Amino acid sequence: MSGIIPTDKKQLRACMLCSLIKKQEQFLRSGCDNCESLLGMRGKMDKVMDCTSQHFDGAVAVMQPSESWVAKWQRIDKFEKGIYAVQVQGRLPEDIEEELESKGFKYRPRDGSARD
Repeated sequence: MSGIIPTDKKQLRACMLCSLIKKQEQFLRSGCDNCESLLGMRGKMDKVMDCTSQHFDGAVAVMQPSESWVAKWQRIDKFEKGIYAVQVQGRLPEDIEEELESKGFKYRPRDGSARD
């Protein structure tokens, strides 16, 4: 669990694709637990800065995502356990959005602007 839950609030960032909250150095060291195959942040500070935001609202701790109604509401029920932002401010850069689209993935911003 020590690799999942941030130990302090300094340098916390949220993934703009899945809203997972980790420290900047955790994203740099291991990428995003849910999105690494799509975003490739591991070891790339420019990708970490482009694909995560330090501006987010609220936090939800999810230990059993597939069984949580809150996780379903937040559209994180198929993700790894961890701490997730309720809303993440900002959008992925246009080139990354296009890359996701070319891989057949529809990007839905986590800032509350896109609803089902």
